[in-house]
Amino acid sequence: MQILRIVANLPVADPASVEAFYGKLLGLDVVMDHGWLRTYAAAASMRVQLSFASEGGSGTPVPDLSIEVDDLQAALDRARKAGIAVEYGPVSEPWGVRRFYVRDPAGNLVNILQHAQRE
Repeated sequence: MQILRIVANLPVADPASVEAFYGKLLGLDVVMDHGWLRTYAAAASMRVQLSFASEGGSGTPVPDLSIEVDDLQAALDRARKAGIAVEYGPVSEPWGVRRFYVRDPAGNLVNILQHAQRE
């Protein structure tokens, strides 16, 4: 299993409200916009990303981090083998990802996902 990208998720009531700062001031591009979630990335690299969300999707809380992997089942197997409780999922979401939530040792909610086209 390889990590493809890590995205910090920052809670905000209105994800579009950060456009002037992250889009206009810093020059980051909107690479995904679901209304409740907006992701900005550096034009040169999809690996540098920030998301602003009013929810985590499907009625879940906003996770602190999203970590995209190339093999979700391997990540899930590792979590279970380590005795890490899965708090949500695994589930295939309507926007094209399969994912599950776990908490790290510090209590941060982590969304581990794989895009459907990469499965």
